Amino acid sequence: MAKLYFKYGAMGSSKTAQALITKYNYEENDMKVWLIKPSADIRDGTHTLRSRIGLQAEVEVIAPEADIYERFRQSQQGTCHAVIVDECQFLMPEQIDQLHGIVDDFDIPVMCFGLRTDFQTKLFPGSMRLMEIADAIQEIKTICDCGAKATVNARIDADGYIVTQGAQVVLGGNDSYIAMCHRCYTRGIRERRKIKLHGKG
Repeated sequence: MAKLYFKYGAMGSSKTAQALITKYNYEENDMKVWLIKPSADIRDGTHTLRSRIGLQAEVEVIAPEADIYERFRQSQQGTCHAVIVDECQFLMPEQIDQLHGIVDDFDIPVMCFGLRTDFQTKLFPGSMRLMEIADAIQEIKTICDCGAKATVNARIDADGYIVTQGAQVVLGGNDSYIAMCHRCYTRGIRERRKIKLHGKG
């Protein structure tokens, strides 16, 4: 029986790499995968999904107003064996319901990869809906610079300080975000510590 999966992790936990590896594993067994991502994620180009370790694939972009269920029914039904969604936190809650509709009505597994919470440790709307209705939830772990498990996606400003206010969605990678444990995150804010981003000298 197919399931709706939510596989979440902090930034830098190789979520996109795992999504692309999963796609490859299906295709190696002559199965077709529908790879999609929200239109909010345009860092790697409109129709490209790329991981930090260099894996990449062509991806179909989903706008906030798109009906994913209907798009699947019209273009994928009968030929698709699995749906893989990257950056699922940017989907609308109703689109998460549509993904579960694909699972229920077509017995197709849907695997959603993304963040659980934003830079203020608050759930994204899409992630909240997945936490509510996903059939299986798995944490993809990564570590803080201190060695503890990272759970917070800290946004860092140009001066190296943790950002605590602003828009929920500001696209960026290692140039503006770092995964931290909650203790380092709260201490960084309280003590106004400068944070060194990965990949910066």
